[in-house]
Amino acid sequence: MPVPKADEVLVKVRACGVCHTDLHVILGEVPFPKPGVLGHEVSGTVVGLGPGADASLLNAKVMCPFIMPCGKCRFCSIGEEDTCEPFFALNRGKGHLHDDTTRLFTVGGEEVAMYSMGGLAEYCVVPTTAVFKLPERLATENFAESCILGCMFFTAFGAVHNAAKLKKGESVAVIGCGGVGSAVIQMAKAIGADPIIAVDLGEEKLAAAKANGATLTVEASSDVAAEIAKLTDGRKVDACFEVIGLKKTFEAAVMSVRDGGRATYIGIADIKTKAEVPITHIVRRRISLVGSYGARASTDTPRLLELAEQKMVDIETPITRRFDLDNAAEAYALLKDRKIMGRCIVEVAKF
Repeated sequence: MPVPKADEVLVKVRACGVCHTDLHVILGEVPFPKPGVLGHEVSGTVVGLGPGADASLLNAKVMCPFIMPCGKCRFCSIGEEDTCEPFFALNRGKGHLHDDTTRLFTVGGEEVAMYSMGGLAEYCVVPTTAVFKLPERLATENFAESCILGCMFFTAFGAVHNAAKLKKGESVAVIGCGGVGSAVIQMAKAIGADPIIAVDLGEEKLAAAKANGATLTVEASSDVAAEIAKLTDGRKVDACFEVIGLKKTFEAAVMSVRDGGRATYIGIADIKTKAEVPITHIVRRRISLVGSYGARASTDTPRLLELAEQKMVDIETPITRRFDLDNAAEAYALLKDRKIMGRCIVEVAKF
C-alpha cells in the first residue's frame, strides 16, 4: 500500500486508460526505469491524505491528468505547467514524484518507478496538483469512463486550445484517429471547425472518425497532402494534427497545411525516429511547427471537465474494450497489433 507524503493523496483506482505511450515504454522505445508501474490516466476515490492535502478531497470521486505539475518551478509560475521541470526530470526521467523518491517498493524493498501516478494498480499516490473532483453527472454516470479525460482528452485539449489555438470556422486535418485523434476531432467539432478531415487506415477507422465528428476522410495509404488539397480546392487546411509519431506522417502534416498554417505534433515516437522537412517551403510559406505533449492541469482540467459534464464531448463511445487488472497485458498486446479501436480501459475496482 503506497503512502502519500506532503500535498499528496492516496487514490483507490476505479479505472485506468490504456495509452499508446505506455506501449512505447513497454517496447523500450521510450526510456524509463525498471521495474516500474505504468498507467497514467485514472479515475478513482481519494481514500487517504498526506500532510497539507485539502481535507475536502477525502472520499471524493476524482480524475487525475497525467501531467502532475509541481506548481513552483519557472514554467509552472508562468502558467506553462505542461513543461513543468520537476515532472520531466524526476517523473519521466526517474519514475519519482516531486521529492525525488517513489512511493512504490517491492516486498524486498527495491524501488519501483512510477510512470505519472502508476495507475495500473489498486492504489496510487497523486500530488494534489493533479487531483480534480468529478462533477455530479460524471461521478454518477461515467465514473470509470472519466479516466480517459486524464490523457486522451487532456492531450487533445492542450493540442487544440494551447498549441494550435484553433478557432471557429477553421479547417482541420487529423492524421491518426485512434484514442487521442478521436478526441482531437471531438474538440475541433466543439469549437466549430469546418471541415474536419480524418486521415487513417481502413474503412472501419474512418467510419469511427466520422461518428466522432469528422466531415471528410482520407485513406492514409494515399498521398495524404495531395488528397487533402483535393478536398479543399487546393487550399489545404488551417491546422493539421499529427497523432501517430511516424516519419511519414510527420512529414505529411507539414505539407497538408495552407500558407501560414500550423502543423501540431502530438504523436510520441521511438526516440531514434527522425523526420525530414523542406526548409525553404516552411520559411517561404510561413508554416508553424509546434509540439504538444498535454494540457495545463490547473487551468485546463476544469474547462475539460465542464465540456464532459455538459456532454459537449463524448467519453463513452470511444471506449470499445474493457479489461480487468489481471488481463491488462492482453490490452497492450492488442494495442500493439492495432486491434483496438478508439480507447480501451482497465477497470480496476467495480464501484
